[in-house]
Amino acid sequence: MLYLYTGTDRQKTCAALDAAVKKAAKKDARIVRISDTNAPADFVAALSGGGMFNEPRIVVLNGVLDNEEMRTRLLDSLVRIHDSEEEFFILEEKPDAATRKQIEKYAEKSERYDNPAAKKGGDIFAMANALRRSDKKALWVNYQRQLAENAAPEAIHGVLFWAAKDMFLKSRTDTEKERAKKLVVQLAELPHESRRHGIELEYALELFVLH
Repeated sequence: MLYLYTGTDRQKTCAALDAAVKKAAKKDARIVRISDTNAPADFVAALSGGGMFNEPRIVVLNGVLDNEEMRTRLLDSLVRIHDSEEEFFILEEKPDAATRKQIEKYAEKSERYDNPAAKKGGDIFAMANALRRSDKKALWVNYQRQLAENAAPEAIHGVLFWAAKDMFLKSRTDTEKERAKKLVVQLAELPHESRRHGIELEYALELFVLH
């Protein structure tokens, strides 16, 4: 089974997806999260099923369309995912119209939450703006605000990672590009490092914000 969540209002989109995943997780399924920061082998494994013990899983694919290899594999696997008893959730901000139509053809449900232009930069995106400005105080304040509003650490990380990639693409000087590149690398490694050291992602993000 396949579910698609898209939209430029990342906070609402992530909240809707997280609620759906939590509801599905009551079936005692293991949640597998894959983003474009994962190695292609992780993505392939996620698509391959529950392994030798055939354990029930919920697979969350976050932003994988940004990776060309993952994109191709995912689109080629839509029929199998649709027919699978496992639940797959795809989270994308702005897939192109053709890709959205192709995925929706096989999705049980598709939800879209776009952010009105007047509200861009607010809510969780205030963190992205603070990161761009190197405003550590604003970054910390908005991080704490998001935690108080029960924003998922994965959603916060996703917005910060998106902001860093956007900074890199829009860099005007070598200094800006170097800073953005460093942030992209740090944020790409953050989930892996937190798992490797047994640290909750929320705490790992706190250390990143304070660094």
